[in-house]
Amino acid sequence: MTAQNSVTPSADGLAASARAIKERGLPPVHKWNPPFLGDIDMRIARDGTWYYLGSPIKRPAMVKLFSSILRKDGDDYVLVTPVEKVGITVEDAPFVATDFEVSGEGEAQVLTFHTHVGDEAVAGADHPIRVAIDPDSGEPSPYVLVRANLEALIDRKSFYRLVELGAEREIDGEGWFGVWSSGEFFPIAPADALG
Repeated sequence: MTAQNSVTPSADGLAASARAIKERGLPPVHKWNPPFLGDIDMRIARDGTWYYLGSPIKRPAMVKLFSSILRKDGDDYVLVTPVEKVGITVEDAPFVATDFEVSGEGEAQVLTFHTHVGDEAVAGADHPIRVAIDPDSGEPSPYVLVRANLEALIDRKSFYRLVELGAEREIDGEGWFGVWSSGEFFPIAPADALG
């Protein structure tokens, strides 16, 4: 009887698999259910920097390739190919929205966000904006949903631009300050908190 070979997942192996399956657009990671091989020493920092074995991944094409096979399963982030799935650490959100474009105004306004890995998300019902408030510091952290449970942290300069586009609206009898996009209003803060 021969012993079965043990496979140790690596960034190089994942990248080779991702390159082999990458077609136009994003791979259908939501359809794949390969065996979980454990966690690898890969981390996405809050600023969007990807690290492997403690060192930053400096090739943007490699980061973009890994981001194309990223999926969120429950609270866990995994890189997945048709044959393997490995866990990685994400400090905050896996992506950073580094800029956005505005078309229209008022309720007809449309906000199109761009991430550091080349994704684009038009804020609306399918790509909502949310703002989490740190309970200790009171500091806001704004996010936009990019794809399939994967959010982008909206960078500070973009958040300031969003605030400049803000409007007030009443929700359930309470005044809110927020932004419009694709016919949806996204609350940022209670209007009375802005003083």
